[in-house]
Amino acid sequence: MPRIFTAIEIPAHVAQMLTFLRGGLPGARWIDPGNYHITLRFIGDVDAHVAHDVASMLDTVNRAPFELRLEGVGSFGGRKPRAVFANVAPSQALMDLQAEHERLMQRVGLAPEGRKYTPHVTLARLRASSSGQVAEYLSERGSFRSVSFRAERFVLYSSRASVGGGPYLVEEAYPLTAVPARQAI
Repeated sequence: MPRIFTAIEIPAHVAQMLTFLRGGLPGARWIDPGNYHITLRFIGDVDAHVAHDVASMLDTVNRAPFELRLEGVGSFGGRKPRAVFANVAPSQALMDLQAEHERLMQRVGLAPEGRKYTPHVTLARLRASSSGQVAEYLSERGSFRSVSFRAERFVLYSSRASVGGGPYLVEEAYPLTAVPARQAI
């Protein structure tokens, strides 16, 4: 059974910028820069039939390319931090694309995602990092800003069952090619 999810890839020049955030955090298992991405919808372990249905449903997405930027860093897990990440700057186009993925996955028969969508790029998974160590790491790197980059496609990734962090394989790529509607003046 493949473990699959949809995501926006991070271009190499932005991934290179993210590598400067590595280090300085005991207990961190850093994600390989080639595996950086912005998850749109985690689908999980599914059989081949459901994976095929997901891939077919994603073919119906018709959206225009859009600009993204990463800014600042954060963590998940509160008092027991489990990951540090780079934030994605607010983007209505990204939120709309993610919401469409959520609707499509429910049409395939998947349960709704239970968590609020927080667009991010995971930098490291944490094992034994204290909340104090994470707070120090975040305060030292909080001013991080990437250059803007254009999301011109999203992908359907698969991964082997593991603790996370890849390696990820692009199963299918879906170009963002729609022409934006003209705005009324």
